[in-house]
Amino acid sequence: MRPYFEFLSALAKNNHRDWMMANKKWYDETRAEFLDDVAYLIKGLNEFVPGMDIFKPKDCVFRINRDVRFSKNKDPYKTNFSAYFSPKGKKSPGPGYYISLKPGDSMVGGGIWMPEAENLKRIRKEIDYSGAELQAIEEDPDFKKNFGKINGEKLKTSPRDYDKDHPYIEYLRLKSFTAFTSLEDKDVENGAYLNKALDAFRKMVPLNNFLERAIEDVEDGSGIL
Repeated sequence: MRPYFEFLSALAKNNHRDWMMANKKWYDETRAEFLDDVAYLIKGLNEFVPGMDIFKPKDCVFRINRDVRFSKNKDPYKTNFSAYFSPKGKKSPGPGYYISLKPGDSMVGGGIWMPEAENLKRIRKEIDYSGAELQAIEEDPDFKKNFGKINGEKLKTSPRDYDKDHPYIEYLRLKSFTAFTSLEDKDVENGAYLNKALDAFRKMVPLNNFLERAIEDVEDGSGIL
C-alpha cells in the first residue's frame, strides 16, 4: 500500500515547520516511494513520448515547499505530491503531463497552463488555422470519456484580432489549454493509479502534439509573431 495519504492527511492538520522537522524521516520515506513511482511513469511515458528517459524522477517532482510571498495562505507546505513530465523539462513553456496525489482530490492530465503572451498568440493562430483538428481531438470518444472538455480560464469576450462569431471562438477565448481526470483514492493507495495515469497520458498525446506544433517556432527562437 502506498503511504501518501496518511502522511499528507497528517501534514494538512499540522502544516508548520516544527511538525515537518519532527517528521522529516517520515516525509523522506514517503517522498522516496513517490520518486520510485515517478520513475515508473517516466519509463512508461518514454514508450510514446520519446526523450523522457533522459530525466531522473527528481527532475520531474515538485518541491513540497510553497512559495508564500504573494499568497494570503501562509501555510509553508503543499498538501499533495505532484510531478510534471515534458520532453523539454519541467520548466519548459511547452505542453506536458501532470499528476497530483492528494486525499480525495488526486488527478492526472496535462496540456499548457497559462502560457505566456507570445505562446498564447501562437496557439490562437494555430486554432484559427486548424480549429477543426482541435475540435476533433476534444470530440474523440476516448478523450471525451476520460477528460470531458479542454478547459481553462477564459476571456469574457473574444481576443483581439478574432471575431466573436469565429467558428472556434470558445477555444480562442481560452487562456489555458488543459484536460484532467480524477484518480480514486483506492487506486492511489494500491498502486493501480500508475497504469491508469499512463493510459490517461497516452490519450493526452494528440492535444499536446497540437499545442507543441503551435509554439515550436517560439521555443526555438525562429518564430516571428
